[in-house]
Amino acid sequence: MSPGHRHAIYFTENLKVKLQQSVHRLHPVAFVFRECDLGQKGYLSREDLKVAVVAAFGYKPSKLEIDMMMAGAVENNLPGLPLEQFTALMSRKLAAQDRYDEIRQIFSAFDARCCGFLTLDDFKRAFADVTPHLPEQTVTEAFSRMIRGQELTHLTVTSLGKLSEESH
Repeated sequence: MSPGHRHAIYFTENLKVKLQQSVHRLHPVAFVFRECDLGQKGYLSREDLKVAVVAAFGYKPSKLEIDMMMAGAVENNLPGLPLEQFTALMSRKLAAQDRYDEIRQIFSAFDARCCGFLTLDDFKRAFADVTPHLPEQTVTEAFSRMIRGQELTHLTVTSLGKLSEESH
């Protein structure tokens, strides 16, 4: 992959993230709820919820995902998902998405060769660029701690995300 192509991808990904963040600031969860609550019933039906997820996140959720989101309403014999439950679900979803986006951006910055994984040498190179005075031994130890117990020799964005989840 050429450097120009890599920069274009990086620019596109950053632009997409910034646009999503702007949309979320301009269209808070309650606004999305009101816009998708057809008939102003005070709750979202399954179909309303699908539209709300598309509006908030840009993808059509699976039937299983909708079932999981509607579970609370079904358990409480509600006709649909009320604003409070929708807000709680979307807030968790936004937090998870923002966290994954942050991990992906950090990973991309470290993956200078665009190979989809990080080796110890990639890790050292990235830290040398960012913190040149940090001893190489410290970087090596940090990398070793990240992969310890994982039976890994390199890190992928997925394994980095799982490690991040375990640390929180």
